[in-house]
Amino acid sequence: MNKKISLSLIASSILIAAHSGAISAQEQAASGFLDGSTLSVLNRNFYFNRDDRNGQFSPKGTGYSEAWAHGVIANFESGFTAGTVGFGLDAFAMLGLKLDTGDGRNGAGSTFDVLPTDSQGEAVDEYTKFGAAAKLSAFDTVVKVGDVFPTTPVVHYGDSRLLPESFRGVTLVNTHIDGLTVQSGRLSGMSQPTSSSMDDEFATFYAGPVDSPWVAYFGGDYTLNPALGFSLYTSRLKDAWDQSYFGASSELPLSEQLSLFGGVNYYSATDEGKKLLGEFNNQIWSASVGIATETHGVTLSHQRNHGDDDFDYLRQADSVYLDHSLQYSDFNSPKERSWMIRYDLDMTEYGVPGLSFMTRYATGSDADYSDANAVYMRADANGNPLTDQKRWERNVEAQYIVQTGRLQGLSFRLRQATTRATAFESDLDEVRVIIAYPLDII
Repeated sequence: MNKKISLSLIASSILIAAHSGAISAQEQAASGFLDGSTLSVLNRNFYFNRDDRNGQFSPKGTGYSEAWAHGVIANFESGFTAGTVGFGLDAFAMLGLKLDTGDGRNGAGSTFDVLPTDSQGEAVDEYTKFGAAAKLSAFDTVVKVGDVFPTTPVVHYGDSRLLPESFRGVTLVNTHIDGLTVQSGRLSGMSQPTSSSMDDEFATFYAGPVDSPWVAYFGGDYTLNPALGFSLYTSRLKDAWDQSYFGASSELPLSEQLSLFGGVNYYSATDEGKKLLGEFNNQIWSASVGIATETHGVTLSHQRNHGDDDFDYLRQADSVYLDHSLQYSDFNSPKERSWMIRYDLDMTEYGVPGLSFMTRYATGSDADYSDANAVYMRADANGNPLTDQKRWERNVEAQYIVQTGRLQGLSFRLRQATTRATAFESDLDEVRVIIAYPLDII
């Protein structure tokens, strides 16, 4: 996607304030432990409502979930001590506050996941997260041990709710070769967005909790030139699955004002070890092509799952780099094929820098559970596998980021989704309003 109109880049401005250092590891090392330190605070006000038209995925059977909450995310990153091998520390503290839950309609027991709930299904008034990671820098390599936020196509922390998800374990990032970033990690637990524990068991989106002792990953991203980049990763959720990923993206300038862009994403997933999620051998891919100016962008994409089961991933993680992983749906059911068209608008050329819009429409068909294993099987009331399932989703987003002045970085984001489906999914409408203000203290 043309970098000047991509909403993902707009969202990243918030993530950078919360979880990424403002300077590189090498610069931190050169500056010293204290002089290279950064401290940032992100205030995030989050309103979310979801209207399940059929009522099956909502508290009290009303078909409606609603929550309004405020999150405060403080993130400290030290520099590194002087020497060939430098040492440092990253730490964070997070606070989630309930503002309103629509008369108890807080989405307990669903994927709503804005606030944690008690044994009665009522949202708690507040909750906290605290974590830290020791780090070491040597020979263009940074190793972190503790509470970490990996960002790869196979294991990627989620940040679509009030507070971000995190993992506990060891990660490594190497940037020794120009244009190549190598990443690896071994993680023993995860923390869901609504959990105060930093070392919960692993859970997947479709299968739920998995009694797996660890997940590990290895791979890299290589930028061949400004117009072409590649990614290759592999991961293992012990006793559950092996996943591999290949991705490529390209941008071809046609003139100073016009460019073509495109990309391919491919995943392969097979059962592993004790086969806790059953036997499967799935391949899913997406491909996109588009054209963009300084102001407008249009993208057309296709996605297809060749497997007999849902393509699964870690719960609430952003570990799905597929074009049709949208606000609600992922279009990743067995045998499902889908098409999408997307339009982006950057209002800078119209005199409103920082204001952008996006809309997209995707439709999927041919989802077929005839050969799904017992874990991922979806059947009708008579126990027959669902076949010939269809769905569509429409998203509309608007975002404004203050560009200058004392409130620079303050963002307002409105997200709306509508989805309709046959028996295998719910019909729903949802709205999310996110106001975020990143503040650099140090």
